[in-house]
Amino acid sequence: MEERIVLYPSPGIGHIISMVELAKHLLNQTHHKYSITLFLTTGFLDHPSIDSYINLISTSHPSISFLRLPLLPPSAASTSASLAATAFEFIRNNEENVGLALKRVCERSVVKGFVIDMFCTSALSVGECMGIPVYYFFTSGAAVLALFCYFPKIHDQVNQSLKEIQVQLQIPGNAPLKAFHMPEPVLDRNDAAYWDMLYFCKHLPKSNGIIVNSFEELEPFAVKAIEEGLCFPDPTQIPPIYYIGPLIAEADQPKEKQNSGVETNNYLSWLKNQPNRSVVYLCFGSRGSFSKTQLKEIANGLEKSEQRFLWVVKRPTQDEGTKQVDDTTTEFDLGSVLPNGFLERTKNKGIVVRSWVPQVEVLSHESVGCFVTHCGWNSVLESVVAGVPMIAWPLYAEQHVNRNVMVDEMKVAIGVEQRERDGFVSEEEVERKVRELMELERGREIWERSLKIKEMAQVAIGEFGSSTRALGKLVEAWK
Repeated sequence: MEERIVLYPSPGIGHIISMVELAKHLLNQTHHKYSITLFLTTGFLDHPSIDSYINLISTSHPSISFLRLPLLPPSAASTSASLAATAFEFIRNNEENVGLALKRVCERSVVKGFVIDMFCTSALSVGECMGIPVYYFFTSGAAVLALFCYFPKIHDQVNQSLKEIQVQLQIPGNAPLKAFHMPEPVLDRNDAAYWDMLYFCKHLPKSNGIIVNSFEELEPFAVKAIEEGLCFPDPTQIPPIYYIGPLIAEADQPKEKQNSGVETNNYLSWLKNQPNRSVVYLCFGSRGSFSKTQLKEIANGLEKSEQRFLWVVKRPTQDEGTKQVDDTTTEFDLGSVLPNGFLERTKNKGIVVRSWVPQVEVLSHESVGCFVTHCGWNSVLESVVAGVPMIAWPLYAEQHVNRNVMVDEMKVAIGVEQRERDGFVSEEEVERKVRELMELERGREIWERSLKIKEMAQVAIGEFGSSTRALGKLVEAWK
């Protein structure tokens, strides 16, 4: 019987893409020794591009197959619960479907490993009951892994909701972090997601290993803290950790509907015609967005900086405090959300694009001089691989943790000063930080450091690099 690895991502196109990238990496590094199957949930966070993406991957990578779990409607309670709590409940309710699917795969293959998304802890027992080694795929970096491993201890030490207290948390392998900058699902003890996250974090050490999308040389402080057991309630129970990154998305990923106002070729051609390292690229992830007030501050700051720019703008949020938008495809009028006359005044300096650009391709352009980013881990790694310095502007999730790593440890970014509670950034701060990175001596130093980190990333995934060795150890464990 053929040998197979089964991957189980959380719901959502982003999680599926990350798992597919892991699958491709495993196939390439093991010379297609294994076949790979991905389990896909149905009924929650279904995205219209998933089907076309699956067809594309199935055609280009025939060793990767997909098995859809039966349709599972969201429960009635989900209407009043947070998105995170609803997601955890949906994943728990799929446990029986996962077990049946895993049995079906085992009937025709020898399953050497069951790799689950970090939010699919409820499936851990499914693999264990069938005698299949279960591994986590941790799509964030080592610093966030250290935080999650340490979170049960924070829970025992603090009896209030973290969003309500003004303290600096001291987490091994991390810079001091304000309590209200912790990832959203752990901020409120009254949110069901808090208890789901606590359960997940307590079970991290109980897996057969954790696969991390980072490399040892990128986050040495967190790697050392994890290795020494400083993050675990029981230092004698540390699972094997495999740092196999950086894994970044390739070209064969689903593309957002193009509402750019310009054709893709136009802004890519424009980039090619700009001087080396002269363009400020601004993008805040697949869902990161701002209020109209904040968008106008960014626009004014960019204009005053007098720098060339390529800026990806998503539909603005309705609430000043909200930093995410779900609707990224419906058309909207750029002129109505930006200062009057901004597009006309800056037409010779920059381009504003609605919704989406091919980020890996943009970052690889020699004309890009810096990246203003929300500090999502995929974006951080894409910039690291391209050797582009960053301006760190965290919005939500674990991004404040990533910001600290980028600025204080990697030293490939400078951070924007944000208003404490709502994260607002003034136009003066936008101008100041853009000029600092593009014009001043500190910017040159960060450029040089970014190029050094880029070389380290190339070495890590090279023939004798740390990530290649880690992957070899993982494959050896499957034997």
